Amino acid sequence: MHLTFNTLMLLGTLQGFIMCGLLFFSTKNKYANRLLGILILLITLAVLNMYLEGVSRLPDVIRFILNFLPLIIVMPFGPLIFFYVRSITDPDFRLSRQDRRHFWPVVLDVVPQAVAAIYVGGMIVGLFARNSQPWVKFIDTYNVYSDIPRWASISTYLFLSYRHLEGFNLAKDRLKWMKQFTGVFMAFQVLWLIYLIPYVIPQLTDKLLDAVDWYPIYIPMVMIVYFLGIKGLLLPERETKASPAPLEERLIATVVPLLKKAMEEDRLFLNPALNLTLLSEHIAIPPKSISAVLNQHLNKSFNEFVNSYRIEAFKKKVSEPGFEQLTIMGLALECGFNSLPTFQRAFKNMVGMSPKEYIKMNDQIRI
Repeated sequence: MHLTFNTLMLLGTLQGFIMCGLLFFSTKNKYANRLLGILILLITLAVLNMYLEGVSRLPDVIRFILNFLPLIIVMPFGPLIFFYVRSITDPDFRLSRQDRRHFWPVVLDVVPQAVAAIYVGGMIVGLFARNSQPWVKFIDTYNVYSDIPRWASISTYLFLSYRHLEGFNLAKDRLKWMKQFTGVFMAFQVLWLIYLIPYVIPQLTDKLLDAVDWYPIYIPMVMIVYFLGIKGLLLPERETKASPAPLEERLIATVVPLLKKAMEEDRLFLNPALNLTLLSEHIAIPPKSISAVLNQHLNKSFNEFVNSYRIEAFKKKVSEPGFEQLTIMGLALECGFNSLPTFQRAFKNMVGMSPKEYIKMNDQIRI
């Protein structure tokens, strides 16, 4: 069984490197495919690590070097999943400087290698005695419990990806792919959780590894590498936007007043869960008609349209006396935003400055 497992890990590694290379240098869906290629590369490195651990005749020098190579890098999985989804829904999406902060938790993945380097370096210069047992014990324990924040991170970003997809009218092939993409990782998270619960219990860790080893986790990972690579490559190029058919004046005359009423009188924008479907149900107009009017007549996306009202509500609140009693996050939540980063990004894109800069400028004007 171990031989079959190791062979599968080797084939998965080779296939993973091929797939991520093809995706990274693909000429279609360039940015999205590069994000997917990086995700597959990280999965492949984890599979490679499992393969190398199963090779009994691996030279000692290579085993020693592997102690300092972080092949299992999991914390970026979640952000990559989320940003890949965003790149599929928005072909103009690019990672901003703020977006890169989502990858900072990768430091959790390199702790074992850093500890190994500290021990070896300290031993060389005479700071530590030649006794690796406590260091190895710490690394083994850390490797067990570090899977908890890893699982939590991926689950959180999968939830954010699902939330992000709400309200988007994607082409059938892209919508189907997004459902499959997020569905595969959701299924893996369930499987990992079933494995993780006994794994983090000290009395059960060794028994679990003796009984099933890492088969329940790494065999699905190899399957994911094949699935993601093939499906990602087969996803057609997003069609360039053709000139849309002119909107009927009657449609514009019907939809625009209803949209303004929904925002200005009914104040739907204060609902942080508002999406295109909810708005459609509220004004009894099909989502496609709403999107057409927003995009072609008002030159705004759904999010831009709703956020413009939320930002105006924020501006009004900070112009009133006593607003200092609430934090910026509190004010943003009161205006319908569901998170501070989303509010800050939308505010800066629309106003051209951060909320703090706007408040400071507003205070100076009042003085």
